[in-house]
Amino acid sequence: MLFDQSNCFITVQMQIDIARYSKLISPKDTGHNEEREEKLLERCPPGHEGTKLVEIPATILDASGAIIAWYLPDALTDATQIKWCLQKEIWAALDLLAPMLKKSVKVDGNWRTNQGWFNPSSENDALTPGCINLSPAWFQQGHENQSDPEVSASLKGASSEKFLKAIARPAAIATAALRVMHPEQYWAGLRAFTSLREKAESKELLKMSETLQYWASVFNSLSVIFNWQTPNHRDHLSIPECFNILTTVGNYSNARMSMPSLQLEFRYQALDTGNSMSGSRYPIVDIWDSIGDIQYLGFNTRYSMLGTRYSIFNI
Repeated sequence: MLFDQSNCFITVQMQIDIARYSKLISPKDTGHNEEREEKLLERCPPGHEGTKLVEIPATILDASGAIIAWYLPDALTDATQIKWCLQKEIWAALDLLAPMLKKSVKVDGNWRTNQGWFNPSSENDALTPGCINLSPAWFQQGHENQSDPEVSASLKGASSEKFLKAIARPAAIATAALRVMHPEQYWAGLRAFTSLREKAESKELLKMSETLQYWASVFNSLSVIFNWQTPNHRDHLSIPECFNILTTVGNYSNARMSMPSLQLEFRYQALDTGNSMSGSRYPIVDIWDSIGDIQYLGFNTRYSMLGTRYSIFNI
């Protein structure tokens, strides 16, 4: 593993061929099977021994120079006014979604919704742990080939407009970050939403047209998560070539995002309402853990907007 450091920003060059790695895995490779993950690690080693901790801004490259991930801790902490505006807006959005967040946590759910993976708020009992997904155009599971996508159920409530207005700024910032991280995906996303708006108007899909007026992102899906830890897992719902962006805010400490597939661990330390951002692509195994109250906004490009048969780059 090679490091190129300049002005407190590093480039980490891995030996793994990420395109080859992505071809070796299937939807059955969830990240939970330790034996299977060890075999994948042997076939596609990252190029260093043991897990390395990354604590300063970095880009992670594979053997060919393709960027696998961006790591931007404390991305907005120098801009104090913006930081507090974001904090206020995201907590306001969280309050609006509290009933749905509460319903999302199950006693006997899978790891994504099981209450054992969620921590109660350490400071404010009104803040509700949970995990929900929102999209202005979502193909319901098992109906990917239906003629028209739908607005996700989580955006059909009375408070959906207020929520989308509350997160407009963080959504716009994530979109601006994507413009730098992956310009092709950014422009493809703009084309996709232009096409979607035209389709919604021509087919008189009123709820979708209304939702798209306030959707301030080129990503087609948003995950809103509060106080969640995860086991090792791999996300197969996103398009491998596309970046997803994860932002974190809150009063938390010792938050870690681990990527066992790359034998890397990223530190998120925010003792005073920190704001961090990271972008990653390809189905890499990761795991989250933290102490304190942490809010995640995950901006994703999902197959579910266009149907499983299509890629966003074919629009």
